[in-house]
Amino acid sequence: MKTDNRQKLLIVAVGVMAALLIGDKLLYGPGVKLWQSRQREISRLQTQITEGSALIRREEIVRERWESMRTNTLPNNPSFAQEQLLKTLQDWAQESGASLSGLTPQWKNDSEQFKTLVCRINGEGTLWALARFIYNIEKGPLGLKLDSVDITSRDNTGRNLSLGAQVSALVLTPQQP
Repeated sequence: MKTDNRQKLLIVAVGVMAALLIGDKLLYGPGVKLWQSRQREISRLQTQITEGSALIRREEIVRERWESMRTNTLPNNPSFAQEQLLKTLQDWAQESGASLSGLTPQWKNDSEQFKTLVCRINGEGTLWALARFIYNIEKGPLGLKLDSVDITSRDNTGRNLSLGAQVSALVLTPQQP
């Protein structure tokens, strides 16, 4: 092969390689990234559609649950709300056979739409009595959330137990027009 033909062939080969490199960097690479990002977006949107469809099918149940929660919150009057919570806890303790030695309520202003009444509970009783008391908190009609529970033995046999718990009660504040 002649030197001129070899040089022309090398120049053409280098030109083709440069064109492929530029095409890869400017067209193919960004195109693949764009395609992958669109695939991720389509997948995310399909997940949202599936979740939205499930929410639409459960609309009645969700609305009933919210209405139940809304109607079982404490009243917006702080002293009345605190009194109602403490009385309810005392009633549940008496019904279960547990004895309460301390109830410490504290208000938290979480947002403009709601407040939380957090109550620290100290008590004692048998395992059955404390379990029944905790069950009443969880399943009672009042909108309470059991934040923490600590049960420890007060004697060597484990028959007398002490309870330390924290519950939160929701208070919805009405929106001003």
